[in-house]
Amino acid sequence: MLRLLLREVKEYKKASIVTPLFMILEVAMEMSVPFLMASIIDHGVEKGDIGHIYKVGAIMVVAAVIGLLAGLAGGRFGAKASTGFAKNLREKLFNHIQTFSFANIDKFSTAGLVTRLTTDITHIQMAYQMSLRMFTRAPASLICAMAMAFYINKKIASIYLIAVVLLGIALFFIMKRATKYFQQAFPKYDEMNAAVQENVSAIRVVKAYVREKEETTKFKKTSENIYRIFVKAEKNIIYNAPIMQLTVYSCILLISWIGAKMIVADTLTTGELMSLLAYCMNILSSLMMLSMVFIMITMSSASMKRIAEVLRESSDITNPEQPIYEVSDGSVEFRNVNFAYKQDSEEPVLKDINLKIHAGETIGVMGATGSAKTSLVNLISRLYDATEGEILVGGYNVKAYDLKSLRNQVSVVLQNNVLFSGTILENLRWGNANATEEECKEACRQACADDFIMRFPDGYHTHIEQGGTNVSGGQKQRLCIARALLKKPKILILDDSTSAVDTATDARIRKAFAEEIPNTTKFIIAQRISSIQNADRIIVMEDGQVHGFGTHEELLANNEIYREVYETQTKGGGDFDERVGE
Repeated sequence: MLRLLLREVKEYKKASIVTPLFMILEVAMEMSVPFLMASIIDHGVEKGDIGHIYKVGAIMVVAAVIGLLAGLAGGRFGAKASTGFAKNLREKLFNHIQTFSFANIDKFSTAGLVTRLTTDITHIQMAYQMSLRMFTRAPASLICAMAMAFYINKKIASIYLIAVVLLGIALFFIMKRATKYFQQAFPKYDEMNAAVQENVSAIRVVKAYVREKEETTKFKKTSENIYRIFVKAEKNIIYNAPIMQLTVYSCILLISWIGAKMIVADTLTTGELMSLLAYCMNILSSLMMLSMVFIMITMSSASMKRIAEVLRESSDITNPEQPIYEVSDGSVEFRNVNFAYKQDSEEPVLKDINLKIHAGETIGVMGATGSAKTSLVNLISRLYDATEGEILVGGYNVKAYDLKSLRNQVSVVLQNNVLFSGTILENLRWGNANATEEECKEACRQACADDFIMRFPDGYHTHIEQGGTNVSGGQKQRLCIARALLKKPKILILDDSTSAVDTATDARIRKAFAEEIPNTTKFIIAQRISSIQNADRIIVMEDGQVHGFGTHEELLANNEIYREVYETQTKGGGDFDERVGE
């Protein structure tokens, strides 16, 4: 796991290497000060040698300045390395998510991915910086102080050794108990982010139904869950400081008592006792720093696992070794296709699909909610892969194509129409980044969007708010259709994409398709018979199977489901979900 994450240090390796070196230099300078101070007391103050005081004092100033500069450099390079590492890790994670198929994305919630890209990486950044600085400084300070203490007096230094062992054991048990609570906290962050995301994205519905109080209560509950978990963790960690202070003051008392006796017995000097007390503080503060590092690492270990989990997830839809880059035409064929969203599903979503569609045909797709209409068309552009059987586009299995080439020739307007913040032109150019303004206008004319766009004061330069909140549902659908047309695809899939458009505009869009893109194969998923009755052929779906496939007239004559829906709609309303007799 660590190896996987540390690959992203990349160009910040130099900063990551020099940071510990500067911290060691700072420690070396810091450790020399008590030793020099002892020399000033024993050989300068007590003997009245002012020259020695000036000489050693100057050395102390130089050591302090070098230590200061080393500490500043360590802090600067440590910050550079940790923030750079976090930047690379965030980019790696985001780019890796872009390679996921829908099946991969389905494994992780949107809120969970957002938490990983924000909170989790921030924790790793902090842990990495502390590891470079504190995790180097604390052990180096501990070892140097211990070595200097043993050099001065082995008997008194043994007190430090016993204290370090006892503290180490205590910290181990404290960290062990706290770790399990930190690991529980991060999934709760996912729940909280999900609540926020859902509330903000659906704020109009929340206010329309006056549900602010309920949403606030739901958020408060998720927030309190995180609070309770961290309180439990902190209840364990709070023992850290009192145990540390008890040890520090116990050591100071023992050293002072034993040291005073040794000074009287003339086996220890006053300066050496001062140095030993200073090293005592250094040793125990180093242990305090180490405990802080362990706490941060404990918190970040859960984050590391969550990020590694995403990075290890490999897309189940990949390019073949020698892909086909050209889609010859828009013909589509399904051969004995079965499909399930999960490999271990008891019942497939699509069962035994066999269809043959010629290039340039307009194919209507109808079926009740949950009949797998969208699942059927998703297989054409490899948003998912068939579990069994094969799908052919242009005479070749879709798995033989380069993914980018295939998807550039299969333009999809999904059920959930999404517009991004930016101008109308910027949104349209998602379909073709190099499209001219005239090409954008032509696509909008075909999608019957040009008329309402020109009524805006800024026309095609009108700014679209995030999510397209400043345009109506029908306008949003038409802009998304225009965006899809700009790709000039071999296959165009409209997944219930004119549901918010009036029947007259729907008819104009279908007429424009027939006249302007006759060679493009068009799949139109709809609930209204009027939207597809003029299609070359119509697929009737029921329970993941093709219940009927033919022209409008053929289905009226031979397909009971289609005939019932047609009669219901022509007699004054109803849709495919409201069949006669139900």
